[in-house]
Amino acid sequence: MADTTNTKKPADKKPVHFYELIRSDHETYDFAGKMRGLLTISLILVIASLAMLPINHFWRGHALNYSTDLRGGSEVQVAFSKEVQVADIRAAMGAGGFEGTEVVALRDADKPNSVLLRFGAVSPVSAEKTKQLEAKLREKVGADGLKKFEFSEGGDRINMRFTKAIEPADIAAVFDSAGVQHNTIQRQGRPEENQIEVILVGLDVEVKKVLEQKLGAGAVAAIPSIDSISASAGRELRDDGLKALLFSIICIMVYIAVRFDFRYGPGTVAALLHDAILVLGAFAITYREFSLTTIAAILTVIGYSMNDTIVVFDRIRENAARLRDRRFDRVVNLSINETLSRTIITSMTVFFVTLAMNIWGTGVIRDFAFAMNVGVVVGTYSSIFVAAPILIWLNDRFFKPAAKTKAKTA
Repeated sequence: MADTTNTKKPADKKPVHFYELIRSDHETYDFAGKMRGLLTISLILVIASLAMLPINHFWRGHALNYSTDLRGGSEVQVAFSKEVQVADIRAAMGAGGFEGTEVVALRDADKPNSVLLRFGAVSPVSAEKTKQLEAKLREKVGADGLKKFEFSEGGDRINMRFTKAIEPADIAAVFDSAGVQHNTIQRQGRPEENQIEVILVGLDVEVKKVLEQKLGAGAVAAIPSIDSISASAGRELRDDGLKALLFSIICIMVYIAVRFDFRYGPGTVAALLHDAILVLGAFAITYREFSLTTIAAILTVIGYSMNDTIVVFDRIRENAARLRDRRFDRVVNLSINETLSRTIITSMTVFFVTLAMNIWGTGVIRDFAFAMNVGVVVGTYSSIFVAAPILIWLNDRFFKPAAKTKAKTA
C-alpha cells in the first residue's frame, strides 16, 4: 500500500538583510548641493581655531593649557585638614613666591579637601633667588673668593668651591639672610679644595610652609605626591610630540600619493589637517589641559579620519568607473549615500564609548576621551563636507571641465 503521508515542501528561506540606518540603494540626501556652504563653515572654524592660539598666548599666557610634562614645572597634590577655598590657596601660594599657581579641586570621596597645585617652579629656590644668594656669598668672601657656584634646575643641592677656607656656620648665615631653607651643609673632597655642598629642603616642605603661613598651622594634613619636570625637558617633550604629529601626516601623504591619484589626494590631506586643527581649537577654546596623551588622541583622530575618507573615496572610484554617463558630482553624492549607514554606525560606536570615558573617566583619560569625541564628529563631517567638495572641484577644474555640459543629468 502506497504511503499517503503528506510531505511538505520546505519554504524558501528569506534572505537576511542587515540593518541599515540609511538605505544604500538610492540617493536619500543631496549632499552635493550643500557642500559649498558647509565647506565655508569649515574654513571659518579652522580660522577661528588657529586664531585662538595667539589670543590665548596674550590673554592667558600660553597658547594652550600645556600640562606639566610639556611646559615644565611641578604638580603637587595637597590634602588639607579642613575645607579651604581655592581663592585662598591661590593667594597663599602667590604670597609665598609661587605666582600663577593653578589650583584644581579634586572631586574624590576618598580624598576630601584635596587639591592639585600646578606651578612653574621645580625647586624651592627660584632662579632669581639663586642669583641673590650667589651675590650675598660673594659679598661675604669677596669677589674672587667664590670659584664655583653650581645649582642645576630642579636640583635639591648647591655645590660651591672657595679659594679659602670658610666655616659652614658662615654659609648657613648667608642662606638664612637670603631666605633659603636648607637641611645640611657639609664639606666635600679634600680639605684644601674648600668644597661645600648644601642640601636644600624639598619642594613639598616649602609648599607646606607657604600654605600654613597664610592658612594657619596644621592646615596642610599631608602632601601625598609631587612630580616635577624641568622647563627644558618639557620643551623637548613638546617638540618631540609635534614632530611625531607632523611626521605622521607626512607618512599619510606619501601613502595617499601611492594609493590615489591627484584628484583624491588633496581632499584627504585637507580633511586630516581640518580634523587636527579643529581638535586643537577645541582645546584652545575650552582651555582644557593639553598633554602628551592629547597628542596621542590627535594622532588617533587622524588615523580614524583617514580610514573613513578612504572608504568613501573607494566607493566613489567604483561608481565613477561604473556610472560613466552621470555627472561626477552626482556620482559623489550617490557614493556618500551608499556609505552613509556604515559611516554613522561606526562613528556612533566610537563616539559613545569615548563619551562614557569622558563622563566617568578621570585625569588624562578624560582629556583623551574629549579629544576623541571632538575628533570623531569632525572626522565624520570632514569626509563628506571637506574631502568630497575638494575632489569635485579638482575633477571639474583639471580633469573634465566640459563634463557638465555633455554628461547626462542623473
